[in-house]
Amino acid sequence: MNLDSLDISIVGPAFVAGLLVLSTHVPLGREVLRRGIIFIDLAIAQIAGLGIIAADSFGWETHGWEVQLVAITAALLGAVVLNQVEKRLPDIEEALIGVLFVLAATGGILLLSNNPHGGEHLKDLLVGQILWVSYQQLLPVAVLYAVVLAAWFGLRIKQRRLGFYGLFAITVTASVQLVGVYLVFASLIIPALATRLLTEKQRLWAGYAIGLLSYGLGLAASALFDLPSGAIIVWMLAMIAVIFASFRKHLFQDSRP
Repeated sequence: MNLDSLDISIVGPAFVAGLLVLSTHVPLGREVLRRGIIFIDLAIAQIAGLGIIAADSFGWETHGWEVQLVAITAALLGAVVLNQVEKRLPDIEEALIGVLFVLAATGGILLLSNNPHGGEHLKDLLVGQILWVSYQQLLPVAVLYAVVLAAWFGLRIKQRRLGFYGLFAITVTASVQLVGVYLVFASLIIPALATRLLTEKQRLWAGYAIGLLSYGLGLAASALFDLPSGAIIVWMLAMIAVIFASFRKHLFQDSRP
């Protein structure tokens, strides 16, 4: 363990990235859980990742506008497909979401098959490189998330099926490039699961608290013990969620049984 590795210039931007992701993913995750479409985020995240990989194969700059346009377009197309699936084939929706995820995942593998750095690209997409984000990279994401939150809470766009899928696709596309597919899924679903028996207002703030503590402890553990940051944050989210669920009744006396 090396205390000198807790460099605020590295851990600071990473923690802010986590806060930004949580700001949108906690409310989005509650809606995903309510709708019963748990793996939609994995599917759309993987579709967005496929767009990023496809754009990268053309030699475009990783964070350039061309890559962002391709990734968002791919995710929105996936959202349109999933919207039609929910409307026309609700009985097999989860199965079709799984099929889309597998197709997007294997499509990315095929595109990277002849890339000498393909394995590294795939790892970055799945696990993320949150420790390497910069404040400059976070600024446009913060603006995007502010618009998303305004639309979510102010315009009540979640009540419209296509609006929900579109907003979800745009948000997840940005998040995947910050923290990776696995952490996007964990940030959406784990706080929602841990707080599902609380009242509406309690769920929101408890979900934020679980996420904030998990990102903080996960980043600290990653820096101190030289562990992969995305993976350890996922485990922190799971462990803190279990602890929270175990003491829920003591913390919230008026929550549902």
